[in-house]
Amino acid sequence: MRCCTTLWLAQAAIALAPNSPAPKRTVQKAATLDPPLTRIAPPSAALRRLPGGGTSPTVWSEFADLAREVDARFEGGVANLGQGFPNWAPPQFVKDGLRRAASEESAGGHQYARSAGHPPLTSVLARRYGVHFSRDVDPFDEVAVTVGATQALLVALIATLDKGSEVILPEPFFDLYVGQVALAGGVTKPAPMTVDADGEWRLSEKTLRAAITPRSRILIVNSPHNPTGKVFSREELETVARVVRDENRNRLPGDELLVIADEVYKYVCHGDEQHIHFASLPDMDDITLTVSSAGKTFSATGWQIGWIVGPRHLIQPCQALLPYLQFCAPTPMQQALADCLDEADSEYEGEPSYYAWLAKSYRRKRRVLAEALTAACVEPLPSQGGYFVVGDVSNLLELMPDEYRDGKVAADWAFCRWLATEHGVVAIPSSPFFTDEPTRPLVRFAFCKSDEILGVAAARLKALSDSCRVK
Repeated sequence: MRCCTTLWLAQAAIALAPNSPAPKRTVQKAATLDPPLTRIAPPSAALRRLPGGGTSPTVWSEFADLAREVDARFEGGVANLGQGFPNWAPPQFVKDGLRRAASEESAGGHQYARSAGHPPLTSVLARRYGVHFSRDVDPFDEVAVTVGATQALLVALIATLDKGSEVILPEPFFDLYVGQVALAGGVTKPAPMTVDADGEWRLSEKTLRAAITPRSRILIVNSPHNPTGKVFSREELETVARVVRDENRNRLPGDELLVIADEVYKYVCHGDEQHIHFASLPDMDDITLTVSSAGKTFSATGWQIGWIVGPRHLIQPCQALLPYLQFCAPTPMQQALADCLDEADSEYEGEPSYYAWLAKSYRRKRRVLAEALTAACVEPLPSQGGYFVVGDVSNLLELMPDEYRDGKVAADWAFCRWLATEHGVVAIPSSPFFTDEPTRPLVRFAFCKSDEILGVAAARLKALSDSCRVK
């Protein structure tokens, strides 16, 4: 999961105009109580835009808390296949890069960087994306460096949306999109994908066209896709591009349907499909903001360095926002990544590059998890990219005690509570990734974990399915 820092989110919230009147505040005389009352501030206008009014726990906070709560009950702790972060350190060359940056003697290596990005990093990004896009990318006018990809997405949305603008989300979708669109003043419009006979998620051209209205301003294309692991093929992306192109023929300049390409898992493709940069397709470069980061690639999700790459007329509004959100991303981290992105092209662990080794490593881990799920009577859907396998847990629902079926949450959510509490395996329900409750109980399992953790999870799931057969 991508994490936002408290500071820039608070600043962004303050900068946004309220959509609804603030709740009335009643001034009361101070009272002396034992114990004292806990003060709870009424949610702000920005918080009220969020799902649950900004006061309800998210799926991430609930299952992170649950994992900590039940950890001591199980020998060796819980097997946490929930949030998408590796449970190992970055590779040695990445840690060495950070050590070099932290040991820099010049003052400039430790002070504020340029708000839009440290020039050594933006230069590397411009050169690399120039190859991806088959054009020259200006490191100063067409790149913006952010505090992680989550901030990059929010900045891109704030920079492009007007109040009431619609954002089209192929569904299922990463749940944070909904809150970010709301913070930026927009409205989400789902374009539901369906699962074909082979278990592959498909976005039909008819569905996408039906989701577009005159108020549509942004289409988010997430490939490799979270939560499904889908990697959109070139043919599928060309279909999306054709729909966007057709829509923009009927629009005036400045009112085009834009695309945000969320490509944070671009180097984690472990199936037959290879990653295609959406902005590299004909006519798409001029209307696309490409978002990515280093955390997933280098197993360093806590470094929180992300970026946006795109045409000057779309990047400059993003750059204008950055000083008001965080002023700059950490300079030593940016310097380290400027070295690591290119160093990763070198041979690594017997593979042509670190990037090739990464894909091979996750290909094996995905296979291990998919086989474990199959053995446990969970139907794994195909995954070709990212950290996750989505599984249908219908065959195990009969085991779930009635106490978990309170009717307050979807079946997949109740199943995940039971799985963590009584069986020591943490996973994430898929219902938060849908507008309405999904038609079957789907659960997202992360395989960006050590072989030991995957083995423990496999054993516990297998024991669970064995008890189901006994019954």
